[in-house]
Amino acid sequence: MDDTGRRAGGELGDYSYAGSADMRERSFGDIVKSIIANVQEIIRAEVRLAKTEIREEGSKAATAGRNLVIAAVTGFFAGLFLLNAVMFGLAAWMPLWASAGLIGIVLGVVAFVLLGKGRAEWKQFSPKPEKTVETVKENVEWIKTQTRS
Repeated sequence: MDDTGRRAGGELGDYSYAGSADMRERSFGDIVKSIIANVQEIIRAEVRLAKTEIREEGSKAATAGRNLVIAAVTGFFAGLFLLNAVMFGLAAWMPLWASAGLIGIVLGVVAFVLLGKGRAEWKQFSPKPEKTVETVKENVEWIKTQTRS
């Protein structure tokens, strides 16, 4: 069974006092030290888990990206061969240079339309996560009001 959490978890140890003494014999300082040590180890384990998950997801993304690039290049060449076939098919009714020119003009118009559409969509793009920034600001204000009261 492939369990990312088990591989990245590390040694969390016991979440109780490691000594054999009775719980009533523990001092307040020992309890606090134990709690802090356990919290630190939990945080370290979470960081290890996050690193492992990111590494695995990065590997998946790299594989998917490679396949997409190969598909795009292959599709590009397939499109070129299909356009070449259309050009030679049109050459039966017109000179070869005219059929090549006609295909070039049609492709230019398509490219121009897609360029305008892409530019309009790009202007609407914002890399800043607006909603997240707003909720963080709200959370900070809420914390400030809670600490003042």
